[in-house]
Amino acid sequence: MKASATVLFIAAITLSSTAIAQTPKSSASAAPSASAQQSPQPPPTVSSAIDREISIVEKEVVDAAEAMPEEKYNFTPESLNIAGSDYKGVRTFGEQVKHIAASNYLIWSPITGEKPPETVNEGKGPDTMKAKADIVKFLKESFAFGHKAVATLTTSNLVEPIAFGKNKTTRLFLSTFAAAHCLDHYGQMAEYLRMNGIIPPASQKKSD
Repeated sequence: MKASATVLFIAAITLSSTAIAQTPKSSASAAPSASAQQSPQPPPTVSSAIDREISIVEKEVVDAAEAMPEEKYNFTPESLNIAGSDYKGVRTFGEQVKHIAASNYLIWSPITGEKPPETVNEGKGPDTMKAKADIVKFLKESFAFGHKAVATLTTSNLVEPIAFGKNKTTRLFLSTFAAAHCLDHYGQMAEYLRMNGIIPPASQKKSD
């Protein structure tokens, strides 16, 4: 009887030890806290704030450019002959997109002093560029150029006078004016899309 009791006692201790060893550690000790996992975010700068603004505008404009079918890139409201309207000679949809891209280069280039590509063609973009894929590529590359330019902004050079054509301006003005100019023409792009039965992506209802 004593031997049996001893065996049972040893077995009980063994099982208890095994159970303790297999018990998972608490979540607090097993994994670092959420605050520990999140790396501290760098404080915002003028450059990062303007870059974020450009990114927001970029998405709306690029998405709108991609939403229009290629066969509608030569569309203008003039073709609709709307009574009482005057759309004679306005830019086609494709020309609107090329103008935005070319102007991006012209407006942002003085920030760094980098010469814009010859394809800007006085703000019109390449006359021979007709394919949607090429125009959208031209647009995206112009925004990439803008991100690169505003990355050079600092508190010391932000309002330093620089040449802009025959006039003087500041890097702050140019960096934000380009985004404002984009939105001016985005409004026209949005109308062109709606005239063709297409809701601009930025205005489409998002599913939950």
